[in-house]
Amino acid sequence: MELDLSFFSADLMQRYVLGGFLFSLQLTVVASIGGLLLGSLLALMRISSSRWLALPATVYVNTMRSVPLVMVILWFFLLMPFLLGRPIGAELSATVTFVAFEAAFFCEILRSGIEALPRGQWQAGMALGMGTVQNLRLVILPQALRNMLPVLLTQVIVLFQDTSLVYAIG
Repeated sequence: MELDLSFFSADLMQRYVLGGFLFSLQLTVVASIGGLLLGSLLALMRISSSRWLALPATVYVNTMRSVPLVMVILWFFLLMPFLLGRPIGAELSATVTFVAFEAAFFCEILRSGIEALPRGQWQAGMALGMGTVQNLRLVILPQALRNMLPVLLTQVIVLFQDTSLVYAIG
């Protein structure tokens, strides 16, 4: 019994395997950057003392984290063309879905990293005369980043693994 590998060619590897790998890397980078930006905004909304900011962010994060990713991908891919009246394509649909989905996870990572710092760090920045934004940028976030970095990297690895779910719409 011989193994027939005649179907295997360099063109097959370059076109499909390498192309899929490059798309996964591209989707991971774009979704990581977009998810971090949107997740940062959501995290700041969640730690805000204003209920008008915290409540919508909480609802968004809890909803997105409770729905499976493949379901969100399918919903977005199938419902958006219906709502917009024109197709948007699988790549754009996957990109928007991953950014929106990962933002909820990045939000929780950022929020927990910020809230893990002692309250005295906030008070020390305020005692130096810093405003809230300046305090966050110069005192809180540099310290919180050290605590968040391992979890952020783990989430990016999970995101790369989740890019295989795009097959559902490809």
